[in-house]
Amino acid sequence: MPHSQVTRIIAIRHGETAWNVDTRIQGHLDIPLNETGRWQAQRLAEALSEEALHAIYASDLRRAWETAHYVAQAARAPLRKERGLRERGFGRFEGYTFKEIEARWPDEALRWRRRDADFGPPGGETLRGFYERVVGTAERLAAAHRGQTIALVAHGGVLDCLYRAASRVDLQAPRTWQLGNASINRLLHTDEGFTLVGWADTMHLAHSGRDEFSDGDRLGRAA
Repeated sequence: MPHSQVTRIIAIRHGETAWNVDTRIQGHLDIPLNETGRWQAQRLAEALSEEALHAIYASDLRRAWETAHYVAQAARAPLRKERGLRERGFGRFEGYTFKEIEARWPDEALRWRRRDADFGPPGGETLRGFYERVVGTAERLAAAHRGQTIALVAHGGVLDCLYRAASRVDLQAPRTWQLGNASINRLLHTDEGFTLVGWADTMHLAHSGRDEFSDGDRLGRAA
């Protein structure tokens, strides 16, 4: 494959938030980084400071946008907002913990845990619609940067979609990979699609961030 036809992608999950600690669903709610999250973003920026990034695209939600600012400043790369990189919209689930959702809406929680691709909480996105949005956005951005390296700063659910697209894992398959806060994840994109290069690199962090989906996974690996 000619070098000019390959886009190198660094996919990043935002730093930790207080709601990550509480396993509370954030979705489209605009929750800021906590102190640990800001420290993670600083360490992430240091780790990527020598990367030749042509552009950084970030979700417009504050936790991702703030994380991206640290990276952009260290790498001296242009930063742009991209709503297509937002976390999945969880509708009325947003603001609640996994246990609270199970208690309030057991039938809906069961469909969520089973990764029903056509289920979406009232006011939220279906899993299938979310996946199509994320992958379509990433493909569009990759196509605009052939032969270059870009960073995508987003959310756990977004990274889950990119991993599945690159590894050819079915949308309804249980998740067995990590989605750590401020982790570095590397992919390639060509006309044939995404390819996984490296995943869940947290060597730049003294300790791992929390995976906001970990409790949901124990209940059925809901993403």
